[in-house]
Amino acid sequence: MLDSTNKKVALIIAPLASFLTPFMSSSINIALPSIGEEFSAGAVLLGWVATSYLLSSVMFLIPLGKSADIYGRKKVFAYGTVLYTASSLLCVFSTTIVYLLIFRILQGIGGAMIYGTCIAILTSVFPPQDRGRVLGITAAATYLGLSAGPILGGVLTQYFGWRSIFLINIPFGLLVIYLVFTKLKGEWAEAEGEKLDLAGSLIFSAAIIALMYGLSLIPSRQGIRLSLAGTAGIVFFILWEKRSAHPILNIDLFTKNRVFAFSNLAALINYSATYAIGFILSLYLQYIKGFDPKSAGLLLIAQPIIMSFFSPLSGRLSDKIDPKILASAGMGLISVGLVPLVYLNAETSPLFIICSLMVLGLGFAFFSSPNTNAIMSSVENIFYGIASATLATMRLVGQLLSMGLVMLILNINIGNEQVTPAYHGPFLLSLKIVFVIFIILCFCGVFASLARGKSNKKGLAG
Repeated sequence: MLDSTNKKVALIIAPLASFLTPFMSSSINIALPSIGEEFSAGAVLLGWVATSYLLSSVMFLIPLGKSADIYGRKKVFAYGTVLYTASSLLCVFSTTIVYLLIFRILQGIGGAMIYGTCIAILTSVFPPQDRGRVLGITAAATYLGLSAGPILGGVLTQYFGWRSIFLINIPFGLLVIYLVFTKLKGEWAEAEGEKLDLAGSLIFSAAIIALMYGLSLIPSRQGIRLSLAGTAGIVFFILWEKRSAHPILNIDLFTKNRVFAFSNLAALINYSATYAIGFILSLYLQYIKGFDPKSAGLLLIAQPIIMSFFSPLSGRLSDKIDPKILASAGMGLISVGLVPLVYLNAETSPLFIICSLMVLGLGFAFFSSPNTNAIMSSVENIFYGIASATLATMRLVGQLLSMGLVMLILNINIGNEQVTPAYHGPFLLSLKIVFVIFIILCFCGVFASLARGKSNKKGLAG
């Protein structure tokens, strides 16, 4: 009876939590021009409103995922939801761009606590034969958040101001907090008794900060030096973890488990090539096409609606068909959907953009759920927390790299200037360069996805 209740509760809180964070990400993209107008912020600084959240999430994800395995996944998830909800409220009262960035960092830490445990809790509660189905439902909730973000975020921004998009997170957060503290039973701490590698955590966090901040400063010498230092720091982190008695990231999961390694690589490439699409298209639609936030949101909803509709189907299929086939096909579709976006200009019709976004949505749906199922089914239960956190880290590092690439190209072409008519030409050039690079990345991602081998659901030995 308890097991049945836990399944029901987990299948409520996981989709709810999975709705919150992507809703925030997609709605904030629509609100960026309004935030820029209030705080007189240029395109690059606005990019940091999204990137500061991602950066803090990436810094803490791996350590918090390991902490969840040691101290309890429910505990980390619960307190993460509390922090995420409280920081959303703080964002409402931001009086300067600096305060907004600080509160976004706190929100990112809370998000990391949610990302690093949400999938792990589902995987702990449901047996292998049901995971594709429940992961598909959770993915659909994620994409529903992405769907609701642009349209609801656009409406809220247009009629109630950009602060209202943070306010709407709060009732959802409070509902999750109530359910997890009162209804969800169990703690799931299979690595209880292990020590947390604090030194490894600090090395990882410092390397990520140096790499991402450095990318934002390129082409300056300081930016190049910081980027190289960050890359060296990641290499040092890997070497440190291989020698650590209690690593926060078990390197054997990558070196001895082909499915785990290449599935995570595919996720990294996928998000590196796709995350910033919403950011740059939001700027394009509002600055170049002259759309208001509501209209821009209505157009961008095409992609996540398709994702929401097809994700449960792809999740169920991944319980019966090798996830490698489905995920690779999905990545190929994403490559196809990106090609038309290279040709965007001031005269491009909305229907042209919608059709491209629908193809992208279909590709995402057939990549995400099967890829997640392959990762979580390839490890033993003692690694569920760190596997969930590693996947989330690949997603967020990919998102960071995607934003970092866009910010780099915008910085080179227009600097930290607002996108006025005088800068429309350089902005459109930046957009074309970005989408060409994204297509190349996705094409490489197809081969990374195919290289993973057959999913065997046998854990580390895979």
